[in-house]
Amino acid sequence: MPKRILVVDDDPEFLQELTERLQAQGFDVAPADGYQAALAAFGRARPDLAIVDLMLEHRDDGFMLCHHIKKADPAIPVILVTAVTYETGMAFDAAGEEERRWLKADVMLDKPVRFEAIQREIDRLLPRLA
Repeated sequence: MPKRILVVDDDPEFLQELTERLQAQGFDVAPADGYQAALAAFGRARPDLAIVDLMLEHRDDGFMLCHHIKKADPAIPVILVTAVTYETGMAFDAAGEEERRWLKADVMLDKPVRFEAIQREIDRLLPRLA
């Protein structure tokens, strides 16, 4: 059974491209274009991993979604992708244990992000059976 990845982003082009590329890698992808859609998708079937944009309808929706996911199941890896530094000048990272506890994300990647960087983190966080 393929691993399920929840992908949440309000940029329709990024969401579609990432969904298609992950499906081509053999993943079952649950795309969501916002916070409420992500909660609904999460409620239908728990993902094995989540890729979440930080700024959705509201600037803190990504944080809230990460907290919801980790509260429901702390073992689900979360990759936070964001253009927050570019758009606001505020810098965040998930390099240290304290930051990961506060952000509730295992990894933080800055947009624009290459698919290879996302794939590398997925492979690290979600080993697949050979």
